Amino acid sequence: MRNYLQYLYHKYRRLFTLILLVSFVFRNTSEAQIATSTGKIISNASMDSFLQKQMDSLKLPGLSIAFINKGKIIYHRALGVTDIKTKKPVDEQSVFEAASLSKPVFAYWVMKLVDRGVLNLDTPLYKYLPYPDIAQDERYKLITARMVLSHQSGFPNWRFFTADSSLHVKPGALYLNFKPGASFGYSGEGFLYLGKVVAHLLNRSLQNMEPAFEKDVAQLLHMPHSSYTANPYILEHKVKGHQDGHIDPTNGLNWPILPSLGIDSNTFNPAASLHTNALDYAAFIIALMKDKGLSSASFREMYRPQLNVPLPEDFRKAGYSTWGLGIAIAQSSSGTVYLHSGNNGNFQSAFMMDKARKSGYVFFTNCDHGNVFNEKLEAFLSLK
Repeated sequence: MRNYLQYLYHKYRRLFTLILLVSFVFRNTSEAQIATSTGKIISNASMDSFLQKQMDSLKLPGLSIAFINKGKIIYHRALGVTDIKTKKPVDEQSVFEAASLSKPVFAYWVMKLVDRGVLNLDTPLYKYLPYPDIAQDERYKLITARMVLSHQSGFPNWRFFTADSSLHVKPGALYLNFKPGASFGYSGEGFLYLGKVVAHLLNRSLQNMEPAFEKDVAQLLHMPHSSYTANPYILEHKVKGHQDGHIDPTNGLNWPILPSLGIDSNTFNPAASLHTNALDYAAFIIALMKDKGLSSASFREMYRPQLNVPLPEDFRKAGYSTWGLGIAIAQSSSGTVYLHSGNNGNFQSAFMMDKARKSGYVFFTNCDHGNVFNEKLEAFLSLK
Protein backbone atom coordinates (compact mmCIF):
# COMPACT_ATOMS: atom_id res chain seq x y z
CA MET A 1 0.00 0.00 0.00
CA ARG A 2 1.17 3.48 -0.72
CA ASN A 3 0.84 6.59 1.41
CA TYR A 4 -2.65 7.79 0.52
CA LEU A 5 -1.89 11.48 0.78
CA GLN A 6 1.14 11.21 -1.49
CA TYR A 7 -0.84 10.14 -4.53
CA LEU A 8 -4.26 11.60 -3.67
CA TYR A 9 -4.01 14.92 -5.46
CA HIS A 10 -2.93 13.60 -8.84
CA LYS A 11 -5.38 10.70 -8.79
CA TYR A 12 -8.45 12.54 -7.52
CA ARG A 13 -7.88 15.60 -9.70
CA ARG A 14 -8.41 13.37 -12.71
CA LEU A 15 -11.34 11.56 -11.12
CA PHE A 16 -13.13 14.78 -10.26
CA THR A 17 -12.60 16.19 -13.73
CA LEU A 18 -13.97 12.97 -15.15
CA ILE A 19 -17.11 13.42 -13.05
CA LEU A 20 -17.62 16.87 -14.57
CA LEU A 21 -17.24 15.52 -18.07
CA VAL A 22 -19.43 12.48 -18.24
CA SER A 23 -22.96 11.30 -17.54
CA PHE A 24 -24.47 7.98 -18.54
CA VAL A 25 -27.82 7.87 -20.37
CA PHE A 26 -30.04 5.56 -22.40
CA ARG A 27 -30.74 6.52 -26.00
CA ASN A 28 -33.49 5.31 -28.30
CA THR A 29 -31.27 2.68 -29.85
CA SER A 30 -30.85 -1.03 -29.45
CA GLU A 31 -28.09 -0.55 -26.88
CA ALA A 32 -27.23 1.75 -24.01
CA GLN A 33 -24.62 4.34 -24.87
CA ILE A 34 -22.38 6.74 -23.02
CA ALA A 35 -22.98 10.46 -23.53
CA THR A 36 -20.56 13.14 -22.30
CA SER A 37 -21.54 16.60 -21.10
CA THR A 38 -20.29 17.96 -24.44
CA GLY A 39 -22.97 15.92 -26.22
CA LYS A 40 -20.60 13.29 -27.54
CA ILE A 41 -22.20 9.85 -27.85
CA ILE A 42 -19.90 6.90 -27.31
CA SER A 43 -21.04 3.58 -28.72
CA ASN A 44 -19.95 0.25 -27.31
CA ALA A 45 -17.75 -0.24 -30.37
CA SER A 46 -16.04 3.12 -29.82
CA MET A 47 -15.43 2.38 -26.16
CA ASP A 48 -14.10 -1.06 -27.07
CA SER A 49 -11.65 0.52 -29.48
CA PHE A 50 -10.56 3.15 -26.97
CA LEU A 51 -9.99 0.62 -24.21
CA GLN A 52 -7.95 -1.65 -26.45
CA LYS A 53 -5.75 1.25 -27.52
CA GLN A 54 -5.14 2.14 -23.87
CA MET A 55 -4.38 -1.46 -23.02
CA ASP A 56 -1.75 -1.47 -25.76
CA SER A 57 -0.23 1.99 -25.26
CA LEU A 58 -0.16 1.92 -21.46
CA LYS A 59 0.73 -1.75 -21.36
CA LEU A 60 -2.09 -2.47 -18.95
CA PRO A 61 -1.95 -6.22 -18.23
CA GLY A 62 -5.62 -6.49 -17.26
CA LEU A 63 -8.73 -4.36 -16.82
CA SER A 64 -12.20 -4.96 -15.40
CA ILE A 65 -14.58 -2.05 -16.02
CA ALA A 66 -18.30 -1.36 -15.83
CA PHE A 67 -20.55 1.61 -16.54
CA ILE A 68 -23.95 2.01 -14.83
CA ASN A 69 -27.00 3.98 -15.92
CA LYS A 70 -30.44 4.15 -14.36
CA GLY A 71 -29.36 1.57 -11.84
CA LYS A 72 -28.29 -1.01 -14.41
CA ILE A 73 -24.97 -2.13 -15.83
CA ILE A 74 -24.97 -0.88 -19.42
CA TYR A 75 -21.40 -1.74 -20.36
CA HIS A 76 -18.87 -4.20 -18.97
CA ARG A 77 -15.57 -5.55 -20.21
CA ALA A 78 -12.91 -7.91 -18.85
CA LEU A 79 -9.77 -7.30 -20.90
CA GLY A 80 -6.13 -8.29 -21.07
CA VAL A 81 -4.26 -10.97 -19.18
CA THR A 82 -4.05 -12.09 -15.59
CA ASP A 83 -0.31 -12.63 -15.83
CA ILE A 84 2.11 -11.28 -18.46
CA LYS A 85 4.08 -14.54 -18.32
CA THR A 86 1.29 -17.08 -18.77
CA LYS A 87 -0.90 -14.74 -20.90
CA LYS A 88 -4.00 -16.26 -19.33
CA PRO A 89 -6.94 -14.00 -20.34
CA VAL A 90 -8.88 -11.94 -17.82
CA ASP A 91 -12.53 -13.00 -17.79
CA GLU A 92 -15.71 -12.30 -15.83
CA GLN A 93 -14.54 -14.65 -13.08
CA SER A 94 -11.19 -12.90 -12.60
CA VAL A 95 -10.74 -11.00 -9.33
CA PHE A 96 -8.54 -8.02 -8.49
CA GLU A 97 -7.32 -6.41 -5.30
CA ALA A 98 -9.77 -3.62 -4.48
CA ALA A 99 -7.25 -1.90 -2.17
CA SER A 100 -9.06 1.02 -0.50
CA LEU A 101 -12.27 0.29 -2.38
CA SER A 102 -12.59 -2.24 0.46
CA LYS A 103 -13.56 0.59 2.82
CA PRO A 104 -16.96 1.61 1.38
CA VAL A 105 -18.14 -2.01 1.35
CA PHE A 106 -17.09 -2.49 4.97
CA ALA A 107 -18.78 0.81 5.90
CA TYR A 108 -22.01 -0.53 4.38
CA TRP A 109 -21.72 -3.65 6.54
CA VAL A 110 -21.11 -1.55 9.66
CA MET A 111 -24.30 0.37 8.94
CA LYS A 112 -26.21 -2.92 8.69
CA LEU A 113 -24.91 -3.77 12.16
CA VAL A 114 -26.00 -0.34 13.37
CA ASP A 115 -29.48 -1.06 12.03
CA ARG A 116 -29.48 -4.34 13.97
CA GLY A 117 -28.40 -2.63 17.17
CA VAL A 118 -25.09 -4.49 17.32
CA LEU A 119 -23.18 -1.23 17.76
CA ASN A 120 -23.78 2.49 17.93
CA LEU A 121 -22.00 4.99 15.72
CA ASP A 122 -21.22 7.29 18.63
CA THR A 123 -20.28 4.85 21.40
CA PRO A 124 -16.50 5.00 22.04
CA LEU A 125 -15.02 1.84 20.57
CA TYR A 126 -12.94 1.06 23.65
CA LYS A 127 -16.19 0.34 25.51
CA TYR A 128 -16.72 -2.54 23.11
CA LEU A 129 -13.08 -3.58 22.87
CA PRO A 130 -10.05 -1.88 24.46
CA TYR A 131 -7.10 -1.53 22.09
CA PRO A 132 -3.75 -2.42 23.68
CA ASP A 133 -1.85 -1.13 20.62
CA ILE A 134 -2.69 2.46 21.55
CA ALA A 135 -3.31 2.11 25.30
CA GLN A 136 -0.45 4.51 26.03
CA ASP A 137 -2.55 7.41 24.68
CA GLU A 138 -5.78 7.85 26.61
CA ARG A 139 -7.19 10.04 23.85
CA TYR A 140 -7.96 6.92 21.83
CA LYS A 141 -10.91 6.34 24.15
CA LEU A 142 -12.70 9.12 22.27
CA ILE A 143 -12.71 7.19 18.99
CA THR A 144 -16.12 6.12 17.67
CA ALA A 145 -17.26 4.20 14.61
CA ARG A 146 -18.45 7.48 13.10
CA MET A 147 -14.97 8.95 13.45
CA VAL A 148 -13.36 5.89 11.86
CA LEU A 149 -15.74 5.80 8.88
CA SER A 150 -15.24 9.53 8.23
CA HIS A 151 -11.46 9.43 8.86
CA GLN A 152 -11.46 11.49 12.04
CA SER A 153 -9.92 8.84 14.34
CA GLY A 154 -6.55 10.57 14.57
CA PHE A 155 -4.69 7.42 13.54
CA PRO A 156 -2.12 7.55 10.72
CA ASN A 157 -2.93 5.75 7.49
CA TRP A 158 -0.64 2.91 8.64
CA ARG A 159 1.65 2.85 11.65
CA PHE A 160 4.69 1.84 9.61
CA PHE A 161 4.63 5.12 7.68
CA THR A 162 7.12 7.67 9.03
CA ALA A 163 5.62 9.64 11.91
CA ASP A 164 6.20 13.31 12.64
CA SER A 165 9.46 13.41 14.58
CA SER A 166 7.88 15.68 17.18
CA LEU A 167 5.61 12.80 18.24
CA HIS A 168 8.61 10.72 19.37
CA VAL A 169 7.02 7.50 18.12
CA LYS A 170 8.95 4.25 18.31
CA PRO A 171 9.23 2.41 14.97
CA GLY A 172 6.23 0.13 14.45
CA ALA A 173 4.18 1.66 17.28
CA LEU A 174 0.64 2.91 16.74
CA TYR A 175 0.07 6.59 17.49
CA LEU A 176 -2.38 9.48 17.14
CA ASN A 177 -1.70 12.47 14.92
CA PHE A 178 -4.44 14.53 16.59
CA LYS A 179 -7.21 14.33 19.14
CA PRO A 180 -9.95 12.06 17.73
CA GLY A 181 -12.75 14.07 16.15
CA ALA A 182 -10.69 17.25 15.89
CA SER A 183 -9.49 16.92 12.31
CA PHE A 184 -9.42 14.74 9.18
CA GLY A 185 -6.73 12.17 8.55
CA TYR A 186 -7.20 9.31 6.09
CA SER A 187 -6.56 6.10 8.00
CA GLY A 188 -6.51 2.39 7.31
CA GLU A 189 -5.54 1.82 10.95
CA GLY A 190 -8.89 3.21 12.06
CA PHE A 191 -10.73 0.72 9.86
CA LEU A 192 -8.58 -2.09 11.21
CA TYR A 193 -9.52 -1.19 14.80
CA LEU A 194 -13.21 -0.99 13.88
CA GLY A 195 -12.87 -4.35 12.16
CA LYS A 196 -11.55 -5.86 15.37
CA VAL A 197 -14.47 -4.34 17.27
CA VAL A 198 -16.98 -5.78 14.78
CA ALA A 199 -15.37 -9.21 15.01
CA HIS A 200 -15.55 -9.07 18.81
CA LEU A 201 -19.22 -8.05 18.78
CA LEU A 202 -20.02 -10.93 16.42
CA ASN A 203 -18.09 -13.37 18.64
CA ARG A 204 -15.57 -13.88 15.88
CA SER A 205 -12.00 -12.94 15.02
CA LEU A 206 -10.53 -11.33 11.93
CA GLN A 207 -9.55 -14.84 10.84
CA ASN A 208 -13.12 -16.20 10.75
CA MET A 209 -15.22 -13.12 9.99
CA GLU A 210 -15.62 -13.78 6.25
CA PRO A 211 -18.71 -16.06 6.56
CA ALA A 212 -20.58 -13.31 8.40
CA PHE A 213 -19.68 -10.80 5.69
CA GLU A 214 -20.82 -13.17 2.97
CA LYS A 215 -24.17 -13.71 4.69
CA ASP A 216 -24.82 -10.05 5.50
CA VAL A 217 -23.45 -8.38 2.37
CA ALA A 218 -22.04 -10.49 -0.47
CA GLN A 219 -25.05 -12.79 -0.82
CA LEU A 220 -27.56 -9.99 -0.31
CA LEU A 221 -26.01 -7.79 -2.98
CA HIS A 222 -25.18 -10.62 -5.41
CA MET A 223 -21.40 -10.31 -5.16
CA PRO A 224 -20.41 -13.98 -5.61
CA HIS A 225 -16.79 -13.29 -6.51
CA SER A 226 -15.96 -10.93 -3.64
CA SER A 227 -14.06 -11.84 -0.48
CA TYR A 228 -11.81 -10.18 2.08
CA THR A 229 -9.94 -13.40 2.79
CA ALA A 230 -8.45 -16.24 0.82
CA ASN A 231 -10.61 -19.10 -0.39
CA PRO A 232 -10.17 -21.65 -3.19
CA TYR A 233 -12.10 -19.53 -5.70
CA ILE A 234 -10.15 -16.35 -5.00
CA LEU A 235 -6.81 -18.12 -5.11
CA GLU A 236 -7.69 -19.75 -8.44
CA HIS A 237 -9.08 -16.65 -10.14
CA LYS A 238 -7.00 -13.82 -8.71
CA VAL A 239 -4.96 -11.94 -11.28
CA LYS A 240 -1.31 -11.12 -10.67
CA GLY A 241 -0.25 -7.61 -9.71
CA HIS A 242 2.33 -5.82 -11.89
CA GLN A 243 4.74 -3.00 -11.15
CA ASP A 244 7.08 -1.27 -13.59
CA GLY A 245 6.11 -3.71 -16.32
CA HIS A 246 6.92 -6.80 -14.29
CA ILE A 247 5.00 -9.16 -12.05
CA ASP A 248 5.38 -7.74 -8.55
CA PRO A 249 6.92 -10.43 -6.33
CA THR A 250 6.80 -8.46 -3.08
CA ASN A 251 3.52 -9.85 -1.82
CA GLY A 252 3.90 -13.50 -2.76
CA LEU A 253 0.32 -14.28 -3.76
CA ASN A 254 -0.10 -10.54 -4.35
CA TRP A 255 -2.26 -10.27 -1.23
CA PRO A 256 -1.95 -6.98 0.71
CA ILE A 257 0.00 -8.50 3.58
CA LEU A 258 1.00 -6.45 6.62
CA PRO A 259 3.35 -8.79 8.51
CA SER A 260 4.01 -6.38 11.35
CA LEU A 261 0.28 -6.30 12.11
CA GLY A 262 -0.23 -10.03 11.84
CA ILE A 263 -2.33 -9.63 8.68
CA ASP A 264 -2.12 -12.29 6.01
CA SER A 265 -4.40 -13.74 3.33
CA ASN A 266 -6.59 -15.37 5.99
CA THR A 267 -7.19 -12.10 7.83
CA PHE A 268 -10.19 -9.87 7.21
CA ASN A 269 -8.64 -6.44 6.70
CA PRO A 270 -11.57 -4.01 6.23
CA ALA A 271 -9.26 -1.27 4.96
CA ALA A 272 -7.65 -3.05 2.04
CA SER A 273 -8.11 -6.80 1.55
CA LEU A 274 -11.30 -7.04 -0.52
CA HIS A 275 -10.87 -9.01 -3.74
CA THR A 276 -13.50 -8.44 -6.39
CA ASN A 277 -14.17 -7.35 -9.99
CA ALA A 278 -16.16 -4.68 -11.79
CA LEU A 279 -19.37 -6.73 -12.10
CA ASP A 280 -19.48 -7.51 -8.39
CA TYR A 281 -18.55 -3.99 -7.33
CA ALA A 282 -21.08 -2.49 -9.71
CA ALA A 283 -23.72 -4.55 -7.89
CA PHE A 284 -22.62 -2.85 -4.67
CA ILE A 285 -22.80 0.60 -6.27
CA ILE A 286 -26.27 -0.16 -7.59
CA ALA A 287 -27.35 -1.16 -4.08
CA LEU A 288 -26.15 2.25 -2.86
CA MET A 289 -28.03 3.96 -5.67
CA LYS A 290 -31.26 2.15 -4.81
CA ASP A 291 -30.90 2.38 -1.02
CA LYS A 292 -30.95 -1.41 -0.77
CA GLY A 293 -30.31 -3.33 2.43
CA LEU A 294 -30.11 -0.49 4.97
CA SER A 295 -32.61 1.67 6.78
CA SER A 296 -33.30 5.11 5.33
CA ALA A 297 -31.66 6.58 8.45
CA SER A 298 -28.44 4.66 7.84
CA PHE A 299 -28.29 5.71 4.21
CA ARG A 300 -28.82 9.32 5.22
CA GLU A 301 -25.87 9.03 7.59
CA MET A 302 -23.66 7.48 4.90
CA TYR A 303 -24.39 10.27 2.44
CA ARG A 304 -24.45 13.11 4.96
CA PRO A 305 -21.32 15.27 5.29
CA GLN A 306 -19.69 14.23 8.56
CA LEU A 307 -16.90 16.79 8.90
CA ASN A 308 -16.98 20.00 10.88
CA VAL A 309 -13.49 20.86 9.70
CA PRO A 310 -12.23 21.57 6.17
CA LEU A 311 -10.51 18.80 4.28
CA PRO A 312 -6.73 19.11 3.84
CA GLU A 313 -5.62 21.26 0.95
CA ASP A 314 -4.77 18.31 -1.30
CA PHE A 315 -8.32 17.02 -1.01
CA ARG A 316 -9.88 20.43 -1.58
CA LYS A 317 -7.72 21.09 -4.63
CA ALA A 318 -8.92 17.79 -6.01
CA GLY A 319 -12.50 19.07 -5.81
CA TYR A 320 -13.65 17.21 -2.72
CA SER A 321 -16.08 19.00 -0.47
CA THR A 322 -16.29 16.62 2.50
CA TRP A 323 -16.59 12.99 3.60
CA GLY A 324 -19.55 10.81 4.46
CA LEU A 325 -19.39 7.42 6.18
CA GLY A 326 -17.00 5.32 4.12
CA ILE A 327 -17.27 7.43 0.98
CA ALA A 328 -15.96 10.75 -0.27
CA ILE A 329 -18.33 13.50 -1.41
CA ALA A 330 -17.75 15.96 -4.23
CA GLN A 331 -19.80 18.53 -6.10
CA SER A 332 -20.00 18.44 -9.89
CA SER A 333 -21.89 20.60 -12.37
CA SER A 334 -24.70 18.04 -12.22
CA GLY A 335 -24.88 17.89 -8.42
CA THR A 336 -23.49 15.74 -5.63
CA VAL A 337 -21.42 12.67 -6.44
CA TYR A 338 -19.87 9.97 -4.25
CA LEU A 339 -16.57 8.28 -4.97
CA HIS A 340 -13.53 6.41 -3.75
CA SER A 341 -10.32 5.00 -5.16
CA GLY A 342 -7.81 2.32 -4.33
CA ASN A 343 -4.06 1.99 -4.79
CA ASN A 344 -1.94 -0.92 -3.67
CA GLY A 345 0.73 0.08 -6.17
CA ASN A 346 0.45 -3.06 -8.26
CA PHE A 347 -3.36 -2.75 -8.27
CA GLN A 348 -5.24 0.53 -8.86
CA SER A 349 -8.99 1.15 -9.02
CA ALA A 350 -11.75 3.75 -8.67
CA PHE A 351 -15.50 4.25 -8.65
CA MET A 352 -17.86 7.21 -8.99
CA MET A 353 -21.60 7.31 -8.29
CA ASP A 354 -24.16 9.96 -9.20
CA LYS A 355 -26.95 8.77 -6.93
CA ALA A 356 -29.61 11.18 -8.19
CA ARG A 357 -29.20 9.91 -11.76
CA LYS A 358 -28.34 6.36 -10.69
CA SER A 359 -25.27 6.44 -12.90
CA GLY A 360 -21.58 5.76 -12.41
CA TYR A 361 -18.61 3.58 -13.19
CA VAL A 362 -16.01 1.34 -11.58
CA PHE A 363 -12.75 -0.15 -12.83
CA PHE A 364 -9.91 -2.31 -11.57
CA THR A 365 -6.41 -2.71 -13.02
CA ASN A 366 -3.67 -5.14 -12.03
CA CYS A 367 -0.78 -2.71 -12.40
CA ASP A 368 0.57 0.70 -11.41
CA HIS A 369 -0.78 2.50 -14.51
CA GLY A 370 -4.39 2.87 -13.40
CA ASN A 371 -3.92 6.58 -12.66
CA VAL A 372 -2.62 7.22 -16.16
CA PHE A 373 -5.54 5.22 -17.53
CA ASN A 374 -7.88 7.61 -15.70
CA GLU A 375 -6.20 10.54 -17.41
CA LYS A 376 -6.56 8.97 -20.86
CA LEU A 377 -10.18 8.06 -20.22
CA GLU A 378 -10.92 11.65 -19.20
CA ALA A 379 -9.37 12.97 -22.39
CA PHE A 380 -11.36 10.51 -24.50
CA LEU A 381 -14.65 11.45 -22.88
CA SER A 382 -13.96 15.16 -23.24
CA LEU A 383 -13.44 15.11 -27.01
CA LYS A 384 -16.07 17.04 -28.99
